[in-house]
Amino acid sequence: MWRKLRILILLFILATVAHRAWLETHDVEWKDSLYVAVYPINADGSAQAAGYIETLTQDQLAGITGYLAGEAERYALRIRYPFQLRLGRAIADRPPQPPENAGVLQTVLWSLHFRWWAWRNSPAVTVPPDIRLYLLYHDPAQYQVLPHSTALSKGRIGLVNVYASRQYTRQNAVIVTHELLHTVGASDKYDLMNHLPHFPEGYAEPEKQPLYPQDYAELMAGRILVSDNKAEIPDGLTHTLIGEQTAAEIGWLAAQEDR
Repeated sequence: MWRKLRILILLFILATVAHRAWLETHDVEWKDSLYVAVYPINADGSAQAAGYIETLTQDQLAGITGYLAGEAERYALRIRYPFQLRLGRAIADRPPQPPENAGVLQTVLWSLHFRWWAWRNSPAVTVPPDIRLYLLYHDPAQYQVLPHSTALSKGRIGLVNVYASRQYTRQNAVIVTHELLHTVGASDKYDLMNHLPHFPEGYAEPEKQPLYPQDYAELMAGRILVSDNKAEIPDGLTHTLIGEQTAAEIGWLAAQEDR
């Protein structure tokens, strides 16, 4: 009997999480700011990550908030700050990791598990969040390459792998902002095999003559094209732009037309 009761409780929790996620999949109308809770996690259990997390402050998120405000202004969005980021408490519990080479069923089960985990690991911030990002900090001395980050528009949550070092602050901001836009419907604009941006949607300046080198990276492509087969990682958000297709996907062009 207790086993059946536990199963019923689990199904109820999953149904609650799924219902909340369904409610959060409606298109954003961009009439008000979306509040984003940012929760740091020591992903590798290292002293480096633990020490770095202790130094994090709300001010360090201001660059992302300001960048998105500037991009929104380029698209004549009706609100000054489309996103307001708030630093939450560090979380000790580590989230479930996305399965590698998973089929549809495994991916769906992981998605439900992650949303359930996020529901249980959302410490209160100053304003109830519309979006929750979990920043997984890694010691750069132990990881030459970070695991792939992921974010869900269903539930508006994301797992973002970043480095626990001030040296990577600007690059971390690019990764965080990229995943943040996934939660509101933006798609990747690069080839998953070679990481080269797709033309034209993955180019910040697809009409530039000569086309190469590009001066900026399209944020959802994540790289600056130096030639047709070579791209570089941008040093920070100041070297990126939100392209028109991305702006359309997240509803900024529709909001512009509704004015």
